[in-house]
Amino acid sequence: MNILENIVSIKQKEVSNKKIIHPIKKLEKSFLFKRKTFSLVKNIRSSHTGIIAEFKCKSPSQGIINNTALIEKVVKDYESAGVSGISILTDQHFFSGKNENLRKSRSIVSIPILRKDFIIDEYQIIESKSIGADVILLIAGILSKNQISNFSKLSKSIDLEVIIEIHNEFEIDKITDNLDIVGINNRNLHTFIVDYNRCLSLSSKISNSYVKIAESGINDINHILKLKKQGFEGFLIGEYFMKKKDPGKICKYFIESLSKKLN
Repeated sequence: MNILENIVSIKQKEVSNKKIIHPIKKLEKSFLFKRKTFSLVKNIRSSHTGIIAEFKCKSPSQGIINNTALIEKVVKDYESAGVSGISILTDQHFFSGKNENLRKSRSIVSIPILRKDFIIDEYQIIESKSIGADVILLIAGILSKNQISNFSKLSKSIDLEVIIEIHNEFEIDKITDNLDIVGINNRNLHTFIVDYNRCLSLSSKISNSYVKIAESGINDINHILKLKKQGFEGFLIGEYFMKKKDPGKICKYFIESLSKKLN
């Protein structure tokens, strides 16, 4: 069993348990469920740099990335640095994430928050809204086109934006209606190896009617300038910031340096 299959198998068990402990009716009564969400699409489109900064403590490929960073400080610093949005890992088993990190962040920042997890069930979409997310991620590699279509419809009905994440040419066929953003991930989710040319080779095959974002292994301003020429508007950066003692400070410096190059 590869890493991705293992993640999905554990996620199925997790979701089954959650449905019993926190049924959908309970989630829909959460005070965050009623809130008006922030638009990541608008923020990226109106931003000069389009950086989405991620809070991630651990990953299957890197092991522990940062186990001392405080979520409250990091997300506030990211917001002050001028990011378009913040991505928060909520997968516990493989990424040491938790829903509480997203809930906490929602009470601290006033910009879009992407819930980064392995969504395989409609339950998780309702849950995402109930914990304060504005955007969810649908991974084409673990979902059928039909699931993506149904999940994105449900998301739009509760005011969530949707990113579809693709990793290869075959997954482009899974792009359906009701999607806002197409993310191209440089990382192979089966092996977790990063191929920096993946974004460049796939971007021209995707309609410009979507906001395109590049994900994984992005740590170089010149690389971003090259991706911008290919039509990318957003850039999701996690490990590069989180590996540093003060992720927010590095993020601020990165955005300032990128802005200078773009002027």
